[in-house]
Amino acid sequence: MKNKALVFDIRRFSTHDGVGIRTTVFFKGCPLHCVWCQNPEGIAPQTKLVYFANSCILCGCCTQIKDGAVHIENDKLILDSSRVKNTGDYEYICPSGALRMDSKWYEPDELTEILKRDMPFFKHGGGVTFSGGEPFYQAKFTISILKRLKKIKINTAVESSLFTDSKTIKAALPFIDTLFADFKIYNDTQHKNFTGVSNKIIRENIKMVLQSLYRDNVVIRTPLIPMHTVNADNLRKIAKEISEWYPGVRYELLNYNPLAKAKYDHMDYDYCFADNPPLYTKQQMEDFYKIIEDAGIVNVIK
Repeated sequence: MKNKALVFDIRRFSTHDGVGIRTTVFFKGCPLHCVWCQNPEGIAPQTKLVYFANSCILCGCCTQIKDGAVHIENDKLILDSSRVKNTGDYEYICPSGALRMDSKWYEPDELTEILKRDMPFFKHGGGVTFSGGEPFYQAKFTISILKRLKKIKINTAVESSLFTDSKTIKAALPFIDTLFADFKIYNDTQHKNFTGVSNKIIRENIKMVLQSLYRDNVVIRTPLIPMHTVNADNLRKIAKEISEWYPGVRYELLNYNPLAKAKYDHMDYDYCFADNPPLYTKQQMEDFYKIIEDAGIVNVIK
C-alpha cells in the first residue's frame, strides 16, 4: 500500500539491539524463509487472522460471518484462514480477543507520533530499532521514517539480512546509528537450503557497508543455530572474510533462542527442530569466540 507499512508488533522497553532502552518496530514481510526463523509471524507480507484457543469462550459470535472460514465442531473452533474475506470483521465481532489480526498498516506520520511518545525513555542513549521480518522489504517507508526520527534526534538501529538492493542500503545508511547485519552461512548452497536464497547479494552488501564511511556503525551477526550455522568451518570462514573487508569489524554471535519454537503453534510453517535444543553454555560460547578470534576478529561483542 502506498505510503504505508505493515507492522506486526511494537515492543517497548527492550534493552537489546542497540544502546539503552529501546522501542522495537517489527515490520512484516521477509524475502528469506529461514527454517529456524525467530519471528515466523513476520515472514508473510500480508495480514492474517490468528486464532488463540486459550482465549476462546466458544460463544459462536464468529460463526455469524458467512464466509465459511469458521465453524464449531466437537466443542472446538475450526478456522480456515484461506477462506477469510475480511479479517477485521472477525476481530471486531470476537468478544474475547481469541480472533485477532496479526498486523496493522501504519502511515509514516502515524508511526512517528507513536514513537515520539517514548522519547522520555531515550534520554540516556536509548532509541528506536527497526526489525522484522525485514525492514528493507518495505524500503521506501523504512527510509522515510528513519529520516523523520533523525530530524527529531532519536537514535536509530536497523536489523537486516541485507538481502536488498545496494542503492536502498546506501540511501538508508546516513540515517542509521547502528546497522545489525546478519551473515548466517558462508557456503552458498547451504545458505539456499536453509534460508531459501543465495548469499551472493548479502555478501556483496556486507562488504560494501564494511568498506563505507559508516563501517563503524555496523555490527555483523551470526545466529548460532545447531546443525545449521554452528560449525567451526562456517564461523571461521565468516570471521576471516569480514575481518579482511574491515579489520576493525564488530562481530556478534547470537546464542540459540529455544523460545522461538512456541510461536510455530500459530503458524503455517514447520520449525527446523522436533526436539528443541537448549541454549549454548558459557563454555561453548567461549569456544565459539576463540574460533572467530583466531580467524582475525578483534572486536567481539559479548
